[in-house]
Order: sequence, then structure tokens, then C-alpha cells
Amino acid sequence: MAAAKPYRILIVDDHAIVREGLKQILAEVSDIEVGGEADCSSRAMQMARNESWDLVLMDISMPDRSGLETLELLRKEHPKIKVLMLSMHRETQYAVRALKSGAAGYLNKQSAPDQLVDAIRLVASGKKYISAEVAQELANEVSGERAGLPHESLSNREYQTLCMIASGLPVSAIADKLALSVKTISMYRARMLKKMLLKNNSELTHYAIKHGLLD
Repeated sequence: MAAAKPYRILIVDDHAIVREGLKQILAEVSDIEVGGEADCSSRAMQMARNESWDLVLMDISMPDRSGLETLELLRKEHPKIKVLMLSMHRETQYAVRALKSGAAGYLNKQSAPDQLVDAIRLVASGKKYISAEVAQELANEVSGERAGLPHESLSNREYQTLCMIASGLPVSAIADKLALSVKTISMYRARMLKKMLLKNNSELTHYAIKHGLLD
């Protein structure tokens, strides 16, 4: 009986050291094969269009487009693609948002190597990977035990802009970082203030700190 083909995965992370570390961990796992890597969203989209992948292991923070936006684009173009999000951010900060955007799992970069391997196997086989903490967050939300917070109504791009403003970046710097116009970022800011019933950047920053949205 022929051995099963290993899961072929694409690693998407803008840090070369992180990609190398992930490849070293997975090189010793017989049923997982790193078939390619990308250092930005545009490269990841190109590789997803040109090749077939069992799973995309993707960082949530990238230079040209956020991982959440890339996730939505991938799911739109390839509805069956499986994406496991990887991030330095606390699970409760981005995990539920990522799962709602179509991710099959969310893993913190501080997780142990064997946890990474287990998560990849689970997602690649068609299942979901979520931690106990995230499962509780989802359960509370579904049962209505936890009222939705204002920032949870923001789009992924608006949420990304919120975190950048709260980190002290001016609109012009955010526009450069996201390769968007100052006018577009200003529009996101105006929408945020309206949705969250806030008046200015100071109140946005205070809100972000209070709710633990910053690294």
C-alpha cells in the first residue's frame, strides 16, 4: 500500500528568519512538506493562483496587505483553500475575527513546535483548530452572554487602521504602510469614529489601550 502524500503547505510571512524557523521545524515531519514561501500578500496570491496547496500558513501582519485581507481574497478566489493564521498577537485580539473571515485556525507564534504540527495536520485534513480560550469566546458570543464591543463592528481594514492610529502613527504614515491614499485612510478613520461613537484620535487610543488591542 502506497504511503499517503504529505500535506503541501505555503508559508506566508514577511520575516525571513521566521520562515526559516518554520521550515526547520517542519523539515523533520514526514507528512508535511513546505512547498513554497512568500514574503508578502501579493506574492502569496500569485502562488495560490499558480499552484495547488493543502494549506496556507499565513502571518496576520504583512507589509503590503494585512493577513486578514489576504485571507478574504484567498477565500474569495479559492473557496476550498485552508488557511491557518499565525501571529504574535494575543489570540483573543485577532482569532475570532480571523475565523469569521474564513480562517480554519489561529495559532500564536509563541506556541510550541508540536502544537504547530498538530494544528497544521488538523486544518489540512479539513478540520478547525482553535484554542480553548478562543472556543470560549465563540461560545459566549453565540449564546449571547457577551455583548459585542464597538471595535468588533469594524471591517478588517478599519480595525487595522484603528490599531495603527492607537500606536501613534499619523494618517500619512499609515497610508504609506498600507499603500493607500491619505484620503482613504482618513475615510476609514471617520467611519471608525462614527461606528464607535468616539470623537478623536485620543479617544481611539484610550479605547485601544483599555481593551488590550495594542501589542
